[in-house]
Amino acid sequence: MFQEHTPRSGHIEVIAGSMFSGKTEELIRRLKRAQIAQLKVMVFKPLTDNRYADNAVVTHDEGRMDARPVAVAHEILALAEGADVVGLDEAQFFDDGIVAVANALADRGTRVVAAGLDMDFNGVPFGPMPHLMAVAEFVTKVHAICVRSGELANYSHRLTPDANQVMLGDRRTYEPLSRSEFVRARGKNE
Repeated sequence: MFQEHTPRSGHIEVIAGSMFSGKTEELIRRLKRAQIAQLKVMVFKPLTDNRYADNAVVTHDEGRMDARPVAVAHEILALAEGADVVGLDEAQFFDDGIVAVANALADRGTRVVAAGLDMDFNGVPFGPMPHLMAVAEFVTKVHAICVRSGELANYSHRLTPDANQVMLGDRRTYEPLSRSEFVRARGKNE
């Protein structure tokens, strides 16, 4: 479980969960607290994530924080020079180099807070997230509420027939489901 008081030394925190679980909301909360502590905070997101804003991370309920979009993970190392805290949103969409970048930042004393989907719409570990979770000192798993059963939701069920792993979406294209409802929904789709 995440400790509210984090060490001042470099480390990695990962916030993981399904769609609509509050990952970006928790990321913004932590980063705003770092700003209150007078720390220099920089936020990055993949260039491909332009759903709500080009230069901000935005929650589904429109909470926001300025962010710099980057095409490839290694760009972050130079851009984050001098930052005390680096936030990474939609970490599953970064290239695999994000793990080395997060480690390098932490090794030089930076607190890295990454948020992202841990599984894709098929229920399979997504992009670099499993590796980020493995090297992190702190991992927080957040859950949505299943729209069918009201139980905790751990899965992002795609409502459209698109088979591509990466598809940006919102409540029209994804719904959060519990394990039992995800299994039931997948059975109907196969």
